Amino acid sequence: MGRWRAPRPKSSAYITAEGAEALRAELRYLWKEERPKVTDVVHEAAKNGDRSENGDYIYGKKRLREIDSRVRFLTKRLEALTIVDRLPDDQTRVFFGAWVTLEDDDGVESRYRIVGPDEFNVGEGKISMDSPLARAMLKKQVDDEVVLKSEQGDKVFYITGIEYIA
Repeated sequence: MGRWRAPRPKSSAYITAEGAEALRAELRYLWKEERPKVTDVVHEAAKNGDRSENGDYIYGKKRLREIDSRVRFLTKRLEALTIVDRLPDDQTRVFFGAWVTLEDDDGVESRYRIVGPDEFNVGEGKISMDSPLARAMLKKQVDDEVVLKSEQGDKVFYITGIEYIA
């Protein structure tokens, strides 16, 4: 079996200002703090002689490769992203960056923010603009019906609130 993998679908190149700052902070941390520490550990481990059986050396080199890979990814991704830091003109509709409150048929409410694919975190209520739910919500207004199609059947939500926080 080969190492070939199908390419990932291209994700949207938008990010909120907070998301961009979080990626920059991660890049700074990896480059300025973690990488120098791991480099020191590898340097000390290399002094001990036989590197083939030296766990600190082997793990350290592996961790350096992981850090360097993530740094390259973050650097390229930050250059390619478009930071959306202004509010839309029509704040009565759902657009990128909106906090949307949904209510299902049972009366259960949930609140989501539509963000870029690099910053989504469902636990914090942030969903990617590329997700099926976010795509179904875009350009809708309060009291509009949102239909989420899935293999288990259609799920219907109603938009009860739209909020933009600057």
